[in-house]
Amino acid sequence: MSEVPAPRKATAWSRAKALAERTPETRNRYVDFLRAASITVVVTGHWLMAAPFLDGGELRLGDMLGVAPWTQWLTWAFQVMPVFFVVGGYANAASWEAARRSSQSYGLWLATRLKRLVGPVVPLLIVWSAMAVVAHRLGARPEMIKVGSQAALIPTWFLAVYIMVVIAVPATHRAWRRFGTASFWGLALGAVVVDAVAFASGFGLIRWVNYAFVWLGVHQLGYMWRDGRIVGPKQALPWAAGGLGVLILLVLVASYPVSMITVPGAEVSNSRPPTLALLALGAFHGGLLLAVEAPVRRWLGRLRPWAATILVNGTIMTLFLWHITVMVLVIGLLNLLGGFGLALEPGSWSWWASRPIWIATLAVVLSVFLAIFGRFEQAARVGTVPSLPAWRTIAGATGVCAGLAALALNGIGAAGPLGIRIWTVAVVLVGAVLVLGPPLPWSAPTRAR
Repeated sequence: MSEVPAPRKATAWSRAKALAERTPETRNRYVDFLRAASITVVVTGHWLMAAPFLDGGELRLGDMLGVAPWTQWLTWAFQVMPVFFVVGGYANAASWEAARRSSQSYGLWLATRLKRLVGPVVPLLIVWSAMAVVAHRLGARPEMIKVGSQAALIPTWFLAVYIMVVIAVPATHRAWRRFGTASFWGLALGAVVVDAVAFASGFGLIRWVNYAFVWLGVHQLGYMWRDGRIVGPKQALPWAAGGLGVLILLVLVASYPVSMITVPGAEVSNSRPPTLALLALGAFHGGLLLAVEAPVRRWLGRLRPWAATILVNGTIMTLFLWHITVMVLVIGLLNLLGGFGLALEPGSWSWWASRPIWIATLAVVLSVFLAIFGRFEQAARVGTVPSLPAWRTIAGATGVCAGLAALALNGIGAAGPLGIRIWTVAVVLVGAVLVLGPPLPWSAPTRAR
């Protein structure tokens, strides 16, 4: 009797194809596509921006925005985090509206949304804490640990900001329902006032208020899209033209920085904290992308591009959170191997010609990390969500955001017996426990949706 062959283990691609075949026609696939595309562009941009170089046997971690200032103009294309916030506005509006129709509580809705954001960051923080402690024990200088971890944890600034935006969804969505597009223009006006006061008075601390005005403003554009206010070329292209026009005026007339990403050593940044220029960039990108929504949605009706979109979105937070860590580890390994591949002068023709190999190498290494750590993100998408009071989720999320912001600014390395910012790490982990559970003894778990 012949043996029945054992079933072949499903690959990530085959699972994505199976999900693609079951996707209902009513789903707006363009939302998922823009989310995947924007994060992919961010990852590629960060890998291109890095300029590690062996100078006289000493490793220098350069930045192409400083090495070749002309590349700062490229950030008008590569700074696509505003697109992610526009997509977030659309997705959060759809989710919140569904929760209200089903009489789901704010606490449960928030716990469900934040579980998918906070879950993937925990293993990243644990791994970096362990690496920093080991490096400290092996004699690494605290400043070296700080520089490496700061670079690797910079992506967490986005997570900190986006979590706070999600917490505010009931208020911002209510403002949209009541005031319509005025809810966007009010935030835009706030950003104008903050920039004007800060640059005129020299009181730079007030600029941090624009983390709210700018990113909530971009998020409101997602509400407009959801409600059909920015659909098709006739509605979307004026937003693109207006955003580009304002951006050009700010840079060429008002002397805003050219770069939409922070340039090391620069006195003023358009992104940390954000300026009106970043809000204009969001309107520019959003208008362009929403103008081509219809043809791209038709293309996404095909199996392969839609399956590829599902594949990327399956571990999108893991991809984003780990991509610079992978680059830091690869640079460190190359340095240990005698500087292999690090002798090319950044900005030279040979350096640019080697970038495809550089990106391909990092992509291969990152795929290994996705296979290892992507399961934490996938686990956060299924299973049960504890029925937690909203105050506990908000308190935990606030702790996570405060800790992540501190790590993005200062890194994880510090003087002390362990060589890490132990209290900062603890704040993030305790906050994560408050967000993720365990549930209260008297509460019943609810399945994630």
